[in-house]
Amino acid sequence: MVAKPSGHTALIVEDETDTAEMLAEMIRLCGFQAQHAYSAQPVLDLLRQQKPDLILLDIILPDRNGIELLRSIRSEKQFDDLPVILISGNCQPSEIEKGLLSGASAYLTKPVAFWELKQTIEKLLQRQTAS
Repeated sequence: MVAKPSGHTALIVEDETDTAEMLAEMIRLCGFQAQHAYSAQPVLDLLRQQKPDLILLDIILPDRNGIELLRSIRSEKQFDDLPVILISGNCQPSEIEKGLLSGASAYLTKPVAFWELKQTIEKLLQRQTAS
């Protein structure tokens, strides 16, 4: 079943076009509007212009490491509560821990399953409205 659009937006930061499109379709099925950034460079400016409700952030980007970008995002007070889901092909426990300690709200490994993304988003949004 397709969710009705909720007015929520998600910023997808992913340099691989096919993966970005797949994630965008999953996000749309969760009721979000999807925005794209194919590199780290425009992300902070995009966030300052229109803060999304959620970010899906790939770790391997052409111009900057996603964890470094996440730290930059978290260094700005206005983005403290912004849910950020790190997405990576690296499933090593030490890398997952590194991502979470860097400020990620969640860490998913590629390939991302729809149900896993949907559950993660629901959990993060529930946590956000409860606080």
